[in-house]
Amino acid sequence: MRVLITGGAGFIGHNLAIGLAEKGFDTVALDSLERSTEFAIGRLKQYGISIVKGNAKAISDCRGFDVVIHAAAYVSVPESMNRPLDYLENNVISTARVAHECGRVGARLIYLSSAAVYGNPVKLPIPEDHPINPQSPYGLSKYLGELVIRHFGEVYGLRYVILRLFNVYGPGQNPAYAGVIASFIERTLRSEPLVIYGDGEQTRDFIYVGDVAEIVLRIIEEDLFDNNTYNVGTGKPTSINELARMVMEVLGKKDLEVIHERERPGDIRHSYADISKLRSRINIDPTPLDVGLRKTLNEIIA
Repeated sequence: MRVLITGGAGFIGHNLAIGLAEKGFDTVALDSLERSTEFAIGRLKQYGISIVKGNAKAISDCRGFDVVIHAAAYVSVPESMNRPLDYLENNVISTARVAHECGRVGARLIYLSSAAVYGNPVKLPIPEDHPINPQSPYGLSKYLGELVIRHFGEVYGLRYVILRLFNVYGPGQNPAYAGVIASFIERTLRSEPLVIYGDGEQTRDFIYVGDVAEIVLRIIEEDLFDNNTYNVGTGKPTSINELARMVMEVLGKKDLEVIHERERPGDIRHSYADISKLRSRINIDPTPLDVGLRKTLNEIIA
């Protein structure tokens, strides 16, 4: 089976490519290389995964691929607040292009959306039927992508599944655009103070990227393209203060200074997933956060 991953040299994309390649899939990574890292590209080459330089916004033909995983996107909430039009143009147009091509040639599509579509939750944990109220242009762009895909499913017969990812972490995150875990690990390794925006009591649902790869693998192997939407997380909240303590403990640097700065615009106070819908289709056992942190560290310093 041939699989094309847009954004395949990005953080999530290259980890998915490796996970699929290890299972024998013929995997191709399409990436503009605008925001990829040498670490990710090196890992892809190590596994013999083909890298094609190209922008998903200009993709013209998905023939020859059984499945397309659309992971290409700008992903920084703070950056999206300053560059809203760039985020809407890049993320939405690329999704429309990929979805249209998949529908045209009969390729199945996995769209990596985001928990950012929910905005500030009115109930926890957050189920898939939770009201949609994105608080950032990034979240808005991911939801508009969902609407495009649903429309193309109805109009062009596209078979798809939408995965709303919560806070994914693991090896290969680009420090310039990555989430809090990558920042904490990088600063801890340099023995620098950890920076927390706000009081640190805000919570997130951190899922290891290897778990995401396993879920994607199961979807493909079991042909679970049911034109539905699923949360992908652990179902467990972790505060940013707790995360900081855990990172320092895993890296053996418990006494680093923690600096609190002003809360950033667009940030959500509390967020964690209701994953019962996904569990009704796939038997998942999320990696504990401390175990995932150690796995991430082992890959970084290997």
